[in-house]
Amino acid sequence: MKLIRFGEVGKEKPGIILANETRIDVSDFGSDYDELFFGNNGIQRLKDWLEINKENCPVLNKSIRLGVPLVRPSKIVCVGLNYTKHAEESGMEIPKEPVLFFKATSALSGPFDQIIIPKNSKKTDWEVELAIIIGKKASYITEEEALYHVAGYVLHNDVSEREFQLERSGQWVKGKSSDTFAPIGPFIATKDEIKNPNNLNLWLKVNDKIMQDSCTSDFIFNVQHVISHISQFMTLLPGDIISTGTPFGVGLGLTPPLYLKHGDIVELGVEGLGESKQHVITYKK
Repeated sequence: MKLIRFGEVGKEKPGIILANETRIDVSDFGSDYDELFFGNNGIQRLKDWLEINKENCPVLNKSIRLGVPLVRPSKIVCVGLNYTKHAEESGMEIPKEPVLFFKATSALSGPFDQIIIPKNSKKTDWEVELAIIIGKKASYITEEEALYHVAGYVLHNDVSEREFQLERSGQWVKGKSSDTFAPIGPFIATKDEIKNPNNLNLWLKVNDKIMQDSCTSDFIFNVQHVISHISQFMTLLPGDIISTGTPFGVGLGLTPPLYLKHGDIVELGVEGLGESKQHVITYKK
């Protein structure tokens, strides 16, 4: 299934995209896409409910806004420097184990919402990433167990302010957590939709120019390794997001560096997970 949430900001309702691309409202199922939903076999229960109720679900106009496709998770855990060429372009050593940092959940925004360049920003950058949605509580799990704990996958633009991230005491979370810095969606694809998350093409364009074009087969640490590794240090809860890192081609790595400015348009996609598009604006009080 492809899970969506739709409607005005703060008033989103749950829906799905059918195989024929029709969008339907599943509010009558009685549960939004939150920790309780993912942790209590919600995907299978929704599938069973649809067998009986699908024909009675309202069809959505495709012009309606798509929001964040899950209710605010307990955490967004990100993996840094998970592609060799990206580590090289950032001037950093290839990590010996996954580099972890957090992104504030208040950074989440819809897949077609605006990116707001924050106050005092000079170096706002783009990063296309594959993100994992956790479906079952995970603590001290093995790589062999990892995929059992996955609910699905989603497209993520890990927007980053490089001065905040790298020049302000080297605290990455500062450069990762501004409002609108985590556009995700358009939908969560349940794990049965994605045969191999470690072999998906992903790309990003700025103003119609390809900046990133790679494949998750270039991961330093694959999906199973990342999930297992993170679970050794914290409990992953249903609905948590793990963002797996970005490939070569970010603005920081260009010569000279290139950063987002007011009026830019960012488009990105991951194979099987759709595409998103964000217009860039500057912060106004």
